[in-house]
Parts: sequence; structure tokens; C-alpha cells
Amino acid sequence: MRIALYPGTFDPFTKGHLDIALRAATQFDRLIISVSEHARKQTLFSLEERIQSIEETVAETGVDNIEVKGFTNLLADFAKEQGAYAVIRGLRVTSDFEYEFKMAQFNNEMNPELEVVYLMSTAAYLHISSTSVKEIASLGGDVSAYVPKGVRAMLKKAYA
Repeated sequence: MRIALYPGTFDPFTKGHLDIALRAATQFDRLIISVSEHARKQTLFSLEERIQSIEETVAETGVDNIEVKGFTNLLADFAKEQGAYAVIRGLRVTSDFEYEFKMAQFNNEMNPELEVVYLMSTAAYLHISSTSVKEIASLGGDVSAYVPKGVRAMLKKAYA
């Protein structure tokens, strides 16, 4: 079975993230959206809230080879635990590549069997980032073009 991870903090999960996940799911038997609980990153939403919102979003798509799991350890180790041989990463701009290139090197040193597969963002989502979405939502802006419906409700509640 060809298993891939799509890791991230996903705080919050955007339509750009969903686009990458749906496209990656067509290339693998199983895709695990791997939600990171990064101790040094302060998130707006808890790990459980992020997992639940992604599960609800994925369920609405009808795609059945995607699951969502949280993790707190190194990605290279989590990949071994899950039997995954590939990591999916989305790229929007050249600065994304610089960061991703470094991370791929570290992950390859820790887990040489792990391949990193980069998917370019769809043009409609190039400008979307979780940080920008949170900023717009915090100022009362409409984020419906950037996040799935359930995530929009979470943001509205968080910034009420």
C-alpha cells in the first residue's frame, strides 16, 4: 500500500490545504493529513479542534482514502510509525522552497526511505496562508473564499 503523509500545523486548514490534499489523494492509496502539535508554535486552535475541523471538511468531499491524525514527534519517526514512504508538501512561492528544501534534507537524514513530493499550489490559492486568514478574521473580514465552511465558523467563534 502506498501511504503518504501531508503534515502541517493547519491552524487553520485552508482551501489551499484542501486542494493539495485532494490532489495528493489521487496519487496514493492512503493519505494521512498529519496535524502537528508543535510545542513551540502557539496555535489559535487546539490539536483536537484542528483534527475535527479537517475530518469534517474531508468528509464533505466524499474522498475515502484520506484520514486525519495528530502527531507530536519528529515527522521522520511518525512516517515510520504509519508505514508512509512519502511526504506531501505544497509550494506557493520561492521562499516556501527554501524552507522545504532544508526540512527535506533533515528528514532524509533521519529516514532515508522517506521521499518528499512537492505539489505546486493551484493559482487560485497561491496567496492564501493560515496567518493571513487569521489576520483577516481577527479584523472581522470575510474569509469564506479562503477556508472551508466549518473552519469559517470556528474562526468567527474564536474572534467573536
